[in-house]
Amino acid sequence: MTDPSQQHRAMGERIGAANDEALERILAAEPFLVDVLPAAEAIPELEDRMIAHAGPPIEWERMCGPMRGAMAGICVFEGWAPELSAGEALCASGEISFLPNHNLGAVGPMTGITTRGQAVMVVENRAFGNRAYCTLNEGLGKVMRFGGNDPQVLERLGWMSGALAPALSAALRHCGGIDLKRIVARGLSMGDEMHQRNLACSALLLRELAPSLAASGGSSGADLERIFAFIGGNDQFFLNVAMAMGKAVMDPVAGIGACSLVTAMSRNGADFGIRVSATGERWFNRPVNLPQGLYFPGFSEADANPDLGDSTIVESIGLGGFAMAAAPAVAGFVGAGGAADAMSYTRSMGEIVHGENHHWAIPALDFAGVPTGIDIRKVVESGICPVINTGIAHREAGIGQVGAGIVRAPLGCFEDALAAFADSVGVS
Repeated sequence: MTDPSQQHRAMGERIGAANDEALERILAAEPFLVDVLPAAEAIPELEDRMIAHAGPPIEWERMCGPMRGAMAGICVFEGWAPELSAGEALCASGEISFLPNHNLGAVGPMTGITTRGQAVMVVENRAFGNRAYCTLNEGLGKVMRFGGNDPQVLERLGWMSGALAPALSAALRHCGGIDLKRIVARGLSMGDEMHQRNLACSALLLRELAPSLAASGGSSGADLERIFAFIGGNDQFFLNVAMAMGKAVMDPVAGIGACSLVTAMSRNGADFGIRVSATGERWFNRPVNLPQGLYFPGFSEADANPDLGDSTIVESIGLGGFAMAAAPAVAGFVGAGGAADAMSYTRSMGEIVHGENHHWAIPALDFAGVPTGIDIRKVVESGICPVINTGIAHREAGIGQVGAGIVRAPLGCFEDALAAFADSVGVS
């Protein structure tokens, strides 16, 4: 008869080896921003009358206010409906297909709306040959990712697809792509954490793009002026780049037998879901939490929508809330305290991961690498849930962002995932 202690030790070694392999794949990733393309070209699986969205799968009847508002707005943008009420009716009719961005190798912030008529950034993981996609960041204020859908929102989307995207495509082809791993490393040393603070990385990206934007000949002088003003005035421009980078880094980690590391976290305004390497594309969902944070003047928690968006992919690779110690200024912005609190958040995240990413160091922590590789076993054992820096959307459609805060992933997601993981490795 086999000694149970030997079986336990052997299983631990098997899981440890799988997790080591997963972490090695994360560290070996070489994400490059290589192009900006129409979604119809970049993602051929995205069909007409199909809307990809943030979070796990969800039906129209369960969608929150900002998600419905964005859905109606994109129907008008795509020409499927003449106005917003007709867009809502179309979505409710069953004639529109809804699916998660993650099903298409893509991600999107907040509502995460992705359709064929929009442009998407293309990030290639040159170490593994896979690609990931994310729409361009619209800027701040009333925007579709927060449920905005008025004519100004739709005009901006049209300009981004028709003028900004071709110019960026020409520039990226001219320069041969941009090494994102290096930009993130510099951004961490300049006070970014790549979720709610992207000021340094947005500036670094523009610095790399500017010569090629000017040299590639893809835009007129007037267009270039608007492009530089748009990117230069958008402190969150790099967020969507970081998200596509996160997806490109984590997709090769999926499907490793006996690996207990999280490959994706996401939310749709109703559910928070996670995916785990060993269990592939299966979602483990629980009701999403309401962010705790600071509100813009005139708004309060009563106006807030529960958390939503695919942007938690950045926490999945050790950035965002996991790297808060690198960005003490963001702690105050999201109502999480001061510099000491920011370091405490990062240290606590170190208790639920498999290791560190030495490529991305945090100066305030003696250049320790960001905590990387969320291990569902450690989350359940410790009761420490991943912390996420997030924007807060108004619960009603069309109003937009009303604040910023932090939110915790529900523990139940990890408990459910651990039970399924145990089954997958033959543990009762």
